Amino acid sequence: MTSRPASLATALPHWQADLQLVFAHAGARTVLQHNRHRGPLRVQKALYPEGEAVCQAIVLHPPSGIAGGDHLQITVEVGSGAHAQLTTPGAGKWYRSGGVPASQQIDLSLAPGASLEWLPQESIVFDGAEARMQTQVRLAADSRYLAWDILCLGRAASGERFERGEIGLFYRVDRQTADAGQRNPARPIWLERGSIAGADSMLGSPAGWAGHTVCGTLLCSFPTLPQEAPALLAALRAITPADDALHGITCLPDLLLARYLGDNSEAARLWFTALWHILRPACFGRPAVIPRIWQT
Repeated sequence: MTSRPASLATALPHWQADLQLVFAHAGARTVLQHNRHRGPLRVQKALYPEGEAVCQAIVLHPPSGIAGGDHLQITVEVGSGAHAQLTTPGAGKWYRSGGVPASQQIDLSLAPGASLEWLPQESIVFDGAEARMQTQVRLAADSRYLAWDILCLGRAASGERFERGEIGLFYRVDRQTADAGQRNPARPIWLERGSIAGADSMLGSPAGWAGHTVCGTLLCSFPTLPQEAPALLAALRAITPADDALHGITCLPDLLLARYLGDNSEAARLWFTALWHILRPACFGRPAVIPRIWQT
């Protein structure tokens, strides 16, 4: 994958890209039953690095970056009993915009007994970007979900800060109840909405980003979490980020949450990976197997 200079971003055509994936349980296998794309967003093939029960898909965006006017839509459905793991080959980049916003919408749906791991690498938002990021997750009463997101403001290695532009964030996770008498209504177990403006005072405030440039969130939800939470929290809290960044781990009624706030996306990802090594056996009954794409 190659990147394009930020100075060229506004001169190139706008990309309208869609990716639709459906995973299904077939015997002892999870198969990629449906794989349709439009524009530069795709999955080339299904991978099975740990056996046929877990299907791994690497989401590719060949332009490597998202420029003003681009819109990416990713829709994933995981069928009953299927287990899918999605990741990306490298960091996503949101380029400086000439004023037109870019957007990415992710819709994830899990059927009863389904499992999904959404483990993308970090998103880097360039100074001057106009970015809209939305994720909506729909869980069945007994499905299992583990995901993380790492957001980097500016290109810290180049001395760039996020001083212009705006980022709009929306993340919602709904889980159906097990009460059949209510026709399994869904209720939100996580809802987060935010707006980050370049050079906003909250970026330097202790109540906001406290002067840091990297924020990460890990979410984990599975049916037996309430019973396993005390032991899990004790084990997870014994692990700290290598850069001693601000961090925290807590458990809501149906959701375990970990937060990172610092200046090193690699340290954030390594910390989340260490937590994943503990959470994956509890959530999915499987040991953690590092995707090979992370090591290339």
